[in-house]
Amino acid sequence: MEENMEEGQTQKGCFECCIKCLGGIPYASLLATILLYAGVALFCGCGHEALSGTVNILQTYFEMARTAGDTLDVFTMIDIFKYVIYGIAAAFFVYGILLMVEGFFTTGAIKDLYGDFKITTCGRCVSAWFIMMTYLFMLAWLGVTAFTSLPVYMYFNLWTICRNSTLVEGANLCLDLRQFGIVTIGEEKKICTVSENFLRMCESTELNMTFHLFIVALAGAGAAVIAMVHYLMVLSANWAYVKDACRMQKYEDIKSKERLNAYT
Repeated sequence: MEENMEEGQTQKGCFECCIKCLGGIPYASLLATILLYAGVALFCGCGHEALSGTVNILQTYFEMARTAGDTLDVFTMIDIFKYVIYGIAAAFFVYGILLMVEGFFTTGAIKDLYGDFKITTCGRCVSAWFIMMTYLFMLAWLGVTAFTSLPVYMYFNLWTICRNSTLVEGANLCLDLRQFGIVTIGEEKKICTVSENFLRMCESTELNMTFHLFIVALAGAGAAVIAMVHYLMVLSANWAYVKDACRMQKYEDIKSKERLNAYT
């Protein structure tokens, strides 16, 4: 009988401990972090592969070659974009962890653990700093989303030309890279529907794969923007909570002083 009661108390204690741990999880920050990691992973992974596919398309079908020396050509720009992608992946992996830690420190379980005073003194500055940084990152991701839409538009035009060339017999449609600023005005890198390279490019799976990779990368950038907006809402709520906690702490200090003066 006593053993059953001890087992029941142990199970009850474990259950209460689990409930307390689950109550201390910042679910809003967790959801925003998952969305941020998913968006950054899609943007970085698909964007990197799409850039590699673009290099192959330019070299194979448009017969472009890397410029010798330190000349800034389209291939050098693509390499720079790849390094930027590496930096974005690393930076936002760390930033997501920091935001999750900030979320944990503003939950009820952490408040009960450390007390009101430490939460209010440190939390207000940390929350304000994260709000400012997240707002700037949101603007940056809006710019990244707008920039990512450019290759989607270019590949959509190329895909449309391939589609129209099969629907309209005898149509001679051309795509000139100069109109997109990929090459200089003096270079003529044009591909037309009557050329063999154009037919091979439209029949290959590389064009469709690169086009859809850029679309997924664009969707990933949009998801990162949504995650930043979600973070802003969470951080604003945390800021309001910390601010109210600070006011409550000051109010309790004033009341305790008044009671002490009345007692003395």
